[in-house]
Amino acid sequence: MDDWNVVVTVFDQRGYRVAKSILANFGEVGQTEFYNVLVVKVADIGSFTKAVDELVQRTPGVMNDISRIVPSHANFNFSNPGEFQERARETVLVWTDDFADRSFYVRLHRRGFKGQISSPIEERFLDDALLGKLERIGKPGRIAFEDPDMVIDIETVGNRAGISKWSREDLHRFSFLEID
Repeated sequence: MDDWNVVVTVFDQRGYRVAKSILANFGEVGQTEFYNVLVVKVADIGSFTKAVDELVQRTPGVMNDISRIVPSHANFNFSNPGEFQERARETVLVWTDDFADRSFYVRLHRRGFKGQISSPIEERFLDDALLGKLERIGKPGRIAFEDPDMVIDIETVGNRAGISKWSREDLHRFSFLEID
């Protein structure tokens, strides 16, 4: 599936089957070439996130088989590391106002482009890009890994990326995200 907007990881083959069955109620589920990774295309990320939260609240055991479910607020395809970096930077900088005077960090979960895209390097690059823009507009942010105000999560599956931004409140409310 080339147009997913949710990445799901599971613990094992049983979890794979359970996740596919559950997620089919929300949208189109696709397999990937990566071990225990599924992708989903849903019509509305906000509605999906709330529906999954309700499911987890009603059926806590559902997360025994599913490691994490991460909807993305923006998606793009890329063909090389340079294009990935530029498109990720453009996306993150659109959200500058949401990070004004706040603490944050960027987390990249990369699947594919091994040896070409380095998670720590890209995370620092995007941290620096956002910090620089915040400084230029007079609303400096800061990097904090302990209980930050916001987190940017990037999920890549092959040559597609999904980027999401989550507040501290979102991270506490939506246990299925498991950003770290």
